[in-house]
Amino acid sequence: MTKRRIPMFNSLKETVDGMKSNCHGKLANRQGQQMMMMMVKKYSIANKIKVKYSIRNRREAARKFIRQQKKKKKNLGPSLQICKGKSILEPSNSHTYQMDVDQAPAVHFEEGIIMNILSRLPVRTLHQFKCVSKFWNALISDPYFKMKHFKHAKNDRNSQKFLITQMLRHENKFSSYCCPLSSVQMAEDTEKLARPLSSKPFFRAMCACDGLVVVIVSDIMDDPRPIHLLWNPSIRESIVLPAPESEKVYSTRYGFGYDSISGDYKILRTCSVSTEILALNDGFWRKIDKHPHGVRDSLFSTSSLAFVHGAFHWIGRSDYYSRVCSLVSFSISKEMYGEIPLSKEILLYFVGQAYVGVSVLDGMLCVNSAIGLGGFRAFKLWLLKDYGVEESWSALLTIEDPSIHRLLPKYRFADGELLFYCIYIPSCVRRTLSRKKILPCGGVFRTASGPFVSWLQAGLLYGEAFTESLISPKSLFPQES
Repeated sequence: MTKRRIPMFNSLKETVDGMKSNCHGKLANRQGQQMMMMMVKKYSIANKIKVKYSIRNRREAARKFIRQQKKKKKNLGPSLQICKGKSILEPSNSHTYQMDVDQAPAVHFEEGIIMNILSRLPVRTLHQFKCVSKFWNALISDPYFKMKHFKHAKNDRNSQKFLITQMLRHENKFSSYCCPLSSVQMAEDTEKLARPLSSKPFFRAMCACDGLVVVIVSDIMDDPRPIHLLWNPSIRESIVLPAPESEKVYSTRYGFGYDSISGDYKILRTCSVSTEILALNDGFWRKIDKHPHGVRDSLFSTSSLAFVHGAFHWIGRSDYYSRVCSLVSFSISKEMYGEIPLSKEILLYFVGQAYVGVSVLDGMLCVNSAIGLGGFRAFKLWLLKDYGVEESWSALLTIEDPSIHRLLPKYRFADGELLFYCIYIPSCVRRTLSRKKILPCGGVFRTASGPFVSWLQAGLLYGEAFTESLISPKSLFPQES
């Protein structure tokens, strides 16, 4: 705004300045002093009028600026449209949208920049950012954004977490903890979780997929009819799943995966008695009758059914030759059984061994075996680099330690180090257990360099690796109207 000069004020100022210079040292008489005081007073009053006039002009300019900003906001503000699987942002003609927080001055961003920034943040931070504005709340809650966030989290080591459920020997209740898997170093940054249905003392995570965990809870340890939950520990949200038709037995194992053909999540539940599948969109369990002929499941050394390349996997044994093993597969979309070929080396190690299991490490199928010869126990792990190709099996790890009773691989770190569930029994204790025919109970999580979690005490212990996500269990399962 250009400054306007008022002629009367300017001439008055020149008169006063002139009288100051002319009368300096000459106004000795009283009349000259009075005249000087009068002119200074007039100049002071005129200056106050000038300042007031300037302030009034600035206020009018500010009001005009605010009116212009409101007009721009109406013309450039985005419209929100929430629909499943699509972005809530409708681009304007200028390909920009406006963020308005508590009527702050308008700031314009290029379309997608704010979404790309938010999709790289942790789940807990995003939950806090929902309170920033209605627009951010709608953006973070949108299904399209949730999947964009999860795609980034899958490749981010800082988004990998380990869910631990433990029951101490002197207690009769399970507790749940979550610790980061970003480093192979000992995990001390552990958070105790408020688990769902906390009134039920027995709580175990069975399998995980896309940040969602299948959990069973009950009042007693070996309840044949436990309650099944689908839980997202990152956002503390869960739903109760329908009860399966058959009862749970000791060898019951679960698998959880996403069917890209039907766009639905499915849970597979198998044991020596029956096999059932639950498609979340259907909302009920169905029995699978076409079990491979002459093959029975061997699930003792498998914590959960390995899901990779659109299929669940576990070890099967021949009904006619119990010492012969095979790798069974079950397609999640076709719901048909198959078999993955094993190398001759693996088959030789598998002959007559009870501790044979399957797992997934870095998105690749793995099998493991523990053999004992004359009190000497060796653990070996193989990795399938090219899925379905027999020649692509390669030995990944061999551990020789007579004190190891059981090993279950859980996670592979960025540097190749492995995280195991391990039951470690000294030779003197093993002899005592063998004489009394007592099965070992309890274990630890450890890597080759030492324990992974130092504060865990002896007792029942389970663990599942998962990726943080914003996916809501309630959005996947049909709700009763």
